[in-house]
Amino acid sequence: MADATPTPTSIDGVTSLYRRFRPGRFCELRGQDHVVRALQGAVKNDRVSHAYLFSGPRGTGKTTAARILAKALNCEHPQDGDACNECASCVAITRGSSLDVIELDAASNNGVDDIREITAGAWHGTPGQWKVYIFDEVHQLSKAASAALLKTLEEPPQHVVFVLATTDPHKVLPTIRSRTQHLEFRLIGGDTLSSLLHDVQGAAGLHADEATIDAAVRLGRGSARDALSALDQLIATGSITETQPEFDGLFQSLVSEDAVQALKSLALLRQDGWDPEQLAENFASEVRQVFLLQVAPEVADAADADRARLTQWGSQLGLARTVRILETIGRSMREMKSAPEKIVILEVALVRLIKPELDSTIDALNERLTKIERAGVRGQSVAPEPVPVLRPIGSAPSQEPAVVEKDAAAPVVDVAPKPEPAVAAPVPLVPMEPVPVGQLDLEDVRERFFSRVVPRTSRSAQLLLKAAQVRALDGQRLTIALASEEMRQNTEMIAQGLKGAMDHEFKSTLLIEWTVDPALLTLTPAPTQRSARRAAPVESTGDEEYSPDESSIVVRSAADHLITEMFPGAEEIS
Repeated sequence: MADATPTPTSIDGVTSLYRRFRPGRFCELRGQDHVVRALQGAVKNDRVSHAYLFSGPRGTGKTTAARILAKALNCEHPQDGDACNECASCVAITRGSSLDVIELDAASNNGVDDIREITAGAWHGTPGQWKVYIFDEVHQLSKAASAALLKTLEEPPQHVVFVLATTDPHKVLPTIRSRTQHLEFRLIGGDTLSSLLHDVQGAAGLHADEATIDAAVRLGRGSARDALSALDQLIATGSITETQPEFDGLFQSLVSEDAVQALKSLALLRQDGWDPEQLAENFASEVRQVFLLQVAPEVADAADADRARLTQWGSQLGLARTVRILETIGRSMREMKSAPEKIVILEVALVRLIKPELDSTIDALNERLTKIERAGVRGQSVAPEPVPVLRPIGSAPSQEPAVVEKDAAAPVVDVAPKPEPAVAAPVPLVPMEPVPVGQLDLEDVRERFFSRVVPRTSRSAQLLLKAAQVRALDGQRLTIALASEEMRQNTEMIAQGLKGAMDHEFKSTLLIEWTVDPALLTLTPAPTQRSARRAAPVESTGDEEYSPDESSIVVRSAADHLITEMFPGAEEIS
């Protein structure tokens, strides 16, 4: 296959390289050895299937292989299962004038009438031994057309072979795929493409240096047709810089973390006439090569000078940052499709890559932490902010000046609300220094809970909490007892407000565990009239409930709470 003679220039005067040097025999088809073995062996052993499905990326030889198969089947002088490419049948197929080969573009002939006309003609005889139908882009057939093709495809005439070519095999109906022999075409490797371009250059008498051929291989991206078209264009223009943006400026700005330089480099590329989407696509392609050169160098397509250049950029960026660049540029390419100003998306993406603090993704956070760790290793770690020194309640103030937190709120002094008949006005709060949870004991928490936390909650929460009892403090777990299960269930309605008030007071999260103790009902006699509950304050003992003032209302159930809320000052008459 390596020493194959290219196809001569077509009689139509076509000068495009990919048409002039289109393979005419199996031995000339490069990069698809598995397909060549299957088809050439089938022809040689007379085991040709009635239907084939060729799938793969564009420019990898699907239609070309279908034509070579047609030549081999109808060749007058076949050679080991391959066509001679010289007999009248082979020449007619090469020119496209053979009656034995019918090619159909399914993208433009996707109607059911087109397929019915073709299937009806499949039964007609032809000059050659085999009649070959080639359907290009068969996945674009309509459902009705696919159904019309299905029966003929399942039981075709003995002298007919169907070859279906597609770039999206998953879009082909499963019933059609099951009736064909599926051969997958692959992207062609960089070395194979380079060898092909060197052979074409010599056969066509072209003058192209190694840099031009390397650029054509890179632009081909695994496609022989695209690589030959790129070589045609590069030789015609005489320059390789115009066909590929220069991204060294962007790489340098990413390495040096210079946002200004990145935007300047992007602006220069825009001035050269590059479209933002085109820039993003080409830059992502270069970053992909940088990624592959770090992970699996043998998979990368970059060669010679480009390979060395991208390897150097990869060593400076590192693998983690290269992955983040590739993902960020990929997201920006998706966002550009619906953005009115596409260049803004790319600019923002570059700035986020340079300044990870502007990016909220996990990868950006990891990059920031990595920088901090590296700075710590170099002895440049930033000193932590001073922790405020707090003293317990009742202790003598220190002579040293206290450190004030930057985000500490100003002391809150509640203004007494308008008095209501049933609920006394809350006691004005005296500013107190918050004490860390680790320095608190149960008495501190109990005092601050009823004197500072409860007044900050809603009126409904106060009615429930003033009948509660702070029982225990275990680390950050605070146990509060209520008189009934009904009251405990109602704590869900006040949970959010209570948590905010406690976080504000204790500067740390205390986890509340609610318990039910019916014995709390006996601490205060249950009078028949609601006015009796306001008659005298509850005398405080070590384990009794805390009542901050004589006018407080003790609530033992949700019913009491609702009645007091709706009818303040009312008295229950039995």
